[in-house]
Parts: sequence; C-alpha cells; structure tokens
Amino acid sequence: MSRPSRPNSLSRTSPPGPAAPATAFRALHRGGEPLVLPNAWDVASALALADAGFPAVGTTSLGVAAAHGEPDGQGLAGVRDATVALARRLGDRLPCPYTVDIEGGYGGDGDGAADRAADLVAELAAVGAAGINLEDGLPGGEGLQPAARQAELIVAVKERAPGVFLNARIDTHWLVDAPPPLSAALDRAETYLAAGADGIFVPGVVADDEMSALVSAVPAPLNILFAPGRHTVSRLADLGVRRISTGSLLFRTALGAALAAAESVRSGEGQSGEPGGAGVVEYAQVQRLLEAGQARCARPSRRAPAGRADRAG
Repeated sequence: MSRPSRPNSLSRTSPPGPAAPATAFRALHRGGEPLVLPNAWDVASALALADAGFPAVGTTSLGVAAAHGEPDGQGLAGVRDATVALARRLGDRLPCPYTVDIEGGYGGDGDGAADRAADLVAELAAVGAAGINLEDGLPGGEGLQPAARQAELIVAVKERAPGVFLNARIDTHWLVDAPPPLSAALDRAETYLAAGADGIFVPGVVADDEMSALVSAVPAPLNILFAPGRHTVSRLADLGVRRISTGSLLFRTALGAALAAAESVRSGEGQSGEPGGAGVVEYAQVQRLLEAGQARCARPSRRAPAGRADRAG
C-alpha cells in the first residue's frame, strides 16, 4: 500500500448544499485540512453542531444507545432501530451531510448477516445518510471479526450502496491492554480497502510515530479518534490525518455537564448565576434550531428517489 494518502478538506467551511450530500461528504476528505467530525446523539445535538459551522456530523453509537437505555457495542436490535430513526430525522432536518455509526452492521451471526447489514446501509442511504462507520470488533468486545469475513460484509454493503462513504473501523488497538504490532491493523486495512472501503479508522492509536506510519501505508483517508490531552488538530494535520472524530466524547461531556449543573443547584453554588455558567445554551436558541430543522422537513426531500439510493453520490 504505497500510494499517497488522499488529502482532506477544510473543516470550517460553509455546509454544502443539499443536492448531493454523499458527494459533498466524500469531497470533505480531499481538502487541505482534516475534516473535524463531531459526533451527535440526537437531533438537537446534530443541529447545534451544524449551526456551529461544522460541515458534516457523525453519530455516536454510545450516545444513541445510552439515550435509549441500552449498552453500546452489543449489536442490539433496539439500538439498530434507534439508529435508523435518528438517521431518518437527520435526513429531514440537517443542513449538512451526516454519517452514521452502525457498530458491526447489526446483521447478527450466520447466513445472511452480510445481506442484513447491506439492507441497513441501503435504508440509511435512502433516508439521506452520506456515510457509515463499520467496525470489525465483535459484539460485547469478544475479539475481532475475521478479516476475510469482514471483507465479505464490506463487499455486500458497497454492492448495495456504492455511493455511501464506508469508513472501515479497525479495532486491533481499541480498549486493549497490550495492542498487537501496527502491522495487524495495516493488514486489515489492506484487506478492507480491497473489498471497497473508502476510509480507514483505527481508534486507540495515539502515538505520533504510529499515526505517521498509518498515513504513509494506507492509500485512503485515515481517521483518528481525538484523544484529549494527547492530540491537537494542527498536529494531526501535520501528520497527514484526514479525518478527526470525537466519538462519544461530546456525549460524555454533556452528561458530565448535566451532572455538574444539577450538583451546583443542590449545593447552592448556582444561586449567584445560572448553573453551568456562560456555556449554557439559551432556551430560545434551542427552539430556533429545532424550528429551523422543522422548516426543512416541509421542503422537497434531499433523499434519493425510491430504488436509486444505492447509486447516490
């Protein structure tokens, strides 16, 4: 894998128009600066991020699952349904492209798993999703999907929805005490790209030398999970990273802020001002965002015509 990594685009440009969100999203990986991709967990958080100037938004599987009372990474049918429901609402309301975290595809085990995952992605494309995140970690953290089997899944998805940007997540270095050599991730990246993946995501890799090695070896946009205290956008850009995701960071930060605000009310610390301080979003601002999203629902749909979702972008 010796071809140079494709460049990425500015992450603070105006949101692209609605005509071709999949094409616009793909182009965001080919500009001069990394695509900073914040991850939302509901319509309000996605609208707020778009309103802040981010040209694309992702979803976080942890945030979506937790918001519906379910654990992340289990491949649960309820989380699948919540993910589709959120994607449908975003397709009607969001003024920028969005990509959906679908864990391992929610296809289950055995015969037909790849077809079921492909059906899901086709459904997401039909409601307006420009991309997906597809991981090779097994449900419940029980190891990794065999690379050949994951490649079959990628092939099935790309056959059904070739225009969707498929970001192949490689979990060799995610939540492990003793990660394998980087070659393990590179071998999987080569397999997944050959199967049709459009980008490679290796969460858990934080060291500069390892990220640089991935950029040099992977002939596709490299996605890195932002690590607070370890990463800066400018440094990741210098290393050649093309997409920077926040993962569940924003959801967990929001949860922490809610707890801190509630505690300040209970302790009396919030009596001199609004709990949470200057960072609290005003009620009127939330209403404005939701009303603007509601107004977009009344406009002609950006979704691909029935039967053509798999050719979008």
